[in-house]
Amino acid sequence: MKKLIYIVLFLFVALQVSAQNAKVNASIDTNQLLLGEQTQIHLKLQYQLDGKPVAVQFPDLLDTLNKFVEVVYSSKIDTGYPNKDDLSLVEQTQTITITSFDSGYYKIPYFNFKLDETTLTTTEELFIDVQPMLVDTTKAIFDIKAPIEEPFSFTDWLKENWVWLATGLAIIILIIVLIKYLKSRPKTVVEEIIPTIPDYTTAIERLNELREKQLWQNNKVKAYHSELSEIIRAYLESRFNITALENTTDEIMRSLRFETIPPATLSQLNQVLMLSDLVKFAKEQPIASENELSFSNAMEIVLATKLIITPTEEKEEDAE
Repeated sequence: MKKLIYIVLFLFVALQVSAQNAKVNASIDTNQLLLGEQTQIHLKLQYQLDGKPVAVQFPDLLDTLNKFVEVVYSSKIDTGYPNKDDLSLVEQTQTITITSFDSGYYKIPYFNFKLDETTLTTTEELFIDVQPMLVDTTKAIFDIKAPIEEPFSFTDWLKENWVWLATGLAIIILIIVLIKYLKSRPKTVVEEIIPTIPDYTTAIERLNELREKQLWQNNKVKAYHSELSEIIRAYLESRFNITALENTTDEIMRSLRFETIPPATLSQLNQVLMLSDLVKFAKEQPIASENELSFSNAMEIVLATKLIITPTEEKEEDAE
């Protein structure tokens, strides 16, 4: 008789506590389980709104309710209104799925709710009775059968993996086609356009570099006049298309007699080349003013005879 009373008591447990117009309730679908079976606990909270927000906190659930009762799943908290005519009455519910893998009679502890910092607790505990699986001892006990090994079938394997094989083959073919296309594609040769530097620009730059060396000022008079002569000879050879680097001063002057060069410029050229010859071959030691004069004459020779090529003429030369 006592056991029957417990069974009836545990089938539905409705526990209510009032605080701030609130009620809490916890019920269980069934309290008799076999090992590994599941049942559900339903938590319900009802409270009255007084026109201001209410802070509600359902019980904090862990992986277990006690040492032997495990929580399989806990649903989200669902909010509803049991009385459609009275929207101030709010009802919130949550479902907890539990199970146990140990036989025995277990107590589920209280569930604590919070409503505006007030703790509401179910007044009584829930219980579950977990029974072991019944074993028919009249039958012999056999070992668990091992899985049956199915012989390998290439046809079955091909049916399961033909999509991957087709995709891989398509990728390989695509790579081969792409490589062949890239190899057969004509290479685009980018012609580097090197701007033409006028010969007078080169000569002036070399003359300025020579001045910065200050050779004659450091008693290197021969080196100074040799480099000065070489710069002017290279300029004349490029500008007038004559052999100037290997010719003597007289041969250079004769080669320029048909060019439209002012007499004063020819006189300056003769001064530069003759003084350079005297220094190199006669060990002449010119004074400072003569060294300066040779440099200024060389600069004026370049400036007086420079040929300015217009962009149109430059294009015509490139075309030729």
